[in-house]
Amino acid sequence: MTRFTKAELEAARDRLVPDVVAGGLRVLFCGINPGLMTAATGHHFARPGNRFWPVLHLSGFTPRLMRPAEQQDLPAHGLGITNVVARATARADELTAQEYRDGGRLLAEKVTRLKPRWLAVVGVTAYRAAFDDRKAKMGPQERLIGDTRVWVLPNPSGLNAHWTAATMAEEYARLRVAAEG
Repeated sequence: MTRFTKAELEAARDRLVPDVVAGGLRVLFCGINPGLMTAATGHHFARPGNRFWPVLHLSGFTPRLMRPAEQQDLPAHGLGITNVVARATARADELTAQEYRDGGRLLAEKVTRLKPRWLAVVGVTAYRAAFDDRKAKMGPQERLIGDTRVWVLPNPSGLNAHWTAATMAEEYARLRVAAEG
């Protein structure tokens, strides 16, 4: 793993992290926004301690544990990654309500264009803010974006102590089963 100085991570705030997408994916995973490590490396969910990659494997989405640097291989598995908000921050609480609303609108446009079977937003708070749905809970949502179904998953950040990797993998696996059907 590459080590970055605090100054290098701060400089990464200005970098955009490209989406990993293709048309017609089974599942388009959507993070809240890039963290500074993700922005510095250009790889989604790159911070050590983020459980996205282990949970993706434990839930059966990938045949082996992938590294963030292998993210370009996800579309071959019918998977992709984007974010609600493109701006990199050290913490999601640095984002404004307007950024979430604008991000939700742009995300809906992206989903309409790409037509994944499922949009999986990782983080119920981000989903609520982006789509103004204060009552949303984990799991499948009633909302459709075009023909795309929406599922809210637990945020894999190491800061989310309410979920273990094992309990997250169970929830992610519920989506995997639905996406295969």
